[in-house]
Amino acid sequence: MKKLERYWYSSRAPFWLLPLSWLFRAVVAFRRWAYRIGLFRSYDVPVPVIVVGNISVGGTGKTPFVTWLVLLLQKAGYHPGIVSRGYGGKAERWPQQVRTDSDPNMVGDEPVMLAQRCSCPIVAAPDRVTAAKQLLKHEACDVIITDDGLQHYRLRRDIELAVVDGERRFGNGHCLPAGPLREPTSRLNEVDFVISNGVANRREFAMSLDTRGLKSVANDSMAQSFNDLVGKKVHAVAGIGNPHRFFQLLRHRGLDVIEHPFPDHHHFQPHDLQFNDDLAILMTEKDAVKCRRFVTPQMWYVPVQAHLPEALALRLLQMLKQLTDHSQAKK
Repeated sequence: MKKLERYWYSSRAPFWLLPLSWLFRAVVAFRRWAYRIGLFRSYDVPVPVIVVGNISVGGTGKTPFVTWLVLLLQKAGYHPGIVSRGYGGKAERWPQQVRTDSDPNMVGDEPVMLAQRCSCPIVAAPDRVTAAKQLLKHEACDVIITDDGLQHYRLRRDIELAVVDGERRFGNGHCLPAGPLREPTSRLNEVDFVISNGVANRREFAMSLDTRGLKSVANDSMAQSFNDLVGKKVHAVAGIGNPHRFFQLLRHRGLDVIEHPFPDHHHFQPHDLQFNDDLAILMTEKDAVKCRRFVTPQMWYVPVQAHLPEALALRLLQMLKQLTDHSQAKK
C-alpha cells in the first residue's frame, strides 16, 4: 500500500495499472448512472439527509468536520443523528447503536470518537439505509448526517458535502488502483459544498484545525500544553489515512518526533506501543479510543477542533430550512 501511495501522489501513475483504473472509472460511472435513472433503487427517509464524504481514499478531515456540523445544527435547534459505515468494526450483527463506551473493535473507531465528541445518537452499519431506519426507529432525529457516505447511493441525500485534502489534493488524478480517487474529480462539480482541509481553491471553503494542547488517554481531565514538550523527543503514533499530516503538526509545535505510522483504522495492540523508554507517546484522538484498554501514563492524544467560515454555516442552515419547510408543506 505504501508503494502504491508513492505512485498516487507523484506526477506519474504506474502504467500497468491504468487499464484497471479505466475499468474502475467506467464501473463507477455506470453505477451512478444506474441510480440516477432508477435502474438501482435509492431509498428515502422522512427527514433531510446530509452526506459528508470525499472522492479519495485516506483521511481528509471528515470526522472533525462532522463534529463541527453536529454542533452547528444543535445550536440552530435541530436534533441530528449520525449514521456511519463502522469501518473496521467486527460486530457479527448490524446495525449497532454506538455509545461513548462502545468497543471500537466492534463498531469502528470513528463512530466511537464521534459518540465521545457529539451529544447525539449514532448508528453504525455497512448499509447506511439500514442504519438510518434504525436511527429513526429509536431516536427522535429531524436530520441525518451520514459520515463518509458520498458513494453510498442507496440512501437518498438532500445535501452533499465533499471534504478534500488541501495539501495532497487528488494526487496523480487517476482512479483506483492507479491513483487515490474513488470517483473522478468532475464529481465535485455535482456536490453542494466542497470543504478543503487546508488551503482552499475557488469555490471551496477552507477548514482549519485548531490543536490547543494534549489530553491524557487515561483521563480526559488531565491536560498539558505543547510548550511542556518543546524540544523533547516524543513517540508519535498515527493509524490514520495520512500519518504525515499528524507528524508535521507535532513538528510545527516544536517537538522532536519519532514517527510510528500504522495503516488507517489499525487495531492497536499493547506491543504496538511498547518502546522500552519513558518518552511521551502522542497519538490522534481517533487512535486514542482504541488504546484505552491498555493505557499507560505516557499516552497522550491531540484533540482537534474544526473552524469553518460563517458563510458556509449560513448557507447550510438556509438550505436545510428550505428542505424542512418544503417537507412540512407536503404533509
